[in-house]
Amino acid sequence: MPAAAQLSPHSLRHSFATPALGAGTALRDVQDAMSHADPRTTRHYDRSRHQLDRHPARRILAFPVRTCAPTRA
Repeated sequence: MPAAAQLSPHSLRHSFATPALGAGTALRDVQDAMSHADPRTTRHYDRSRHQLDRHPARRILAFPVRTCAPTRA
């Protein structure tokens, strides 16, 4: 099937939202650009929303761990 036959308005919206959010654009700004009233609609178009490396817990784990050893007086 030719690639042009697979294009749809939704695939174009995915192609806009995913890289915009991945580049750090605020969800609110992408939501406004896509004329969505609800941010959940905008999040639906983000194809990378289920990637584990974008999960907040992974970002927290990326911080260096400081070992707190008991001090001796």
